[in-house]
Amino acid sequence: MSYARQIRVEFNHCDPAGIVFYPRYFEMTNSICENFFREVVGYSFHAMMADGVGVPTARIETDFRAPSRLGDVLDWCLVVEKLGGSSATFRLETLCGNDHRLTAWLTLVWLSPEQRPGRWPDPVRAALAAHLEEA
Repeated sequence: MSYARQIRVEFNHCDPAGIVFYPRYFEMTNSICENFFREVVGYSFHAMMADGVGVPTARIETDFRAPSRLGDVLDWCLVVEKLGGSSATFRLETLCGNDHRLTAWLTLVWLSPEQRPGRWPDPVRAALAAHLEEA
């Protein structure tokens, strides 16, 4: 199962040439993950912060395939590629129409209230497992 969301490229995402400045893609990937946790997992980043826990990004790898420009509507698709004891790797594919713009892999780690990696809580693990990409 996958999670999908659209983001329209705005002026604030772009460099002076009107092309998405690459660090803005990382902000977009975080937005997709944040909304996935709120809408699908049922545990928002806001609630996590209030509980003294979190899911920081431990690793990010990105293949940039084509530029995105001001006004483009990017279709993002998130799948869980790997679910470990305290981490999960997400793959995000981005299209604009039929044009593949980028693929990003993010590894998020569950942090306990002691700010140390810990095991995923059972309800969070179950929601992530439901989105594991089928082999």
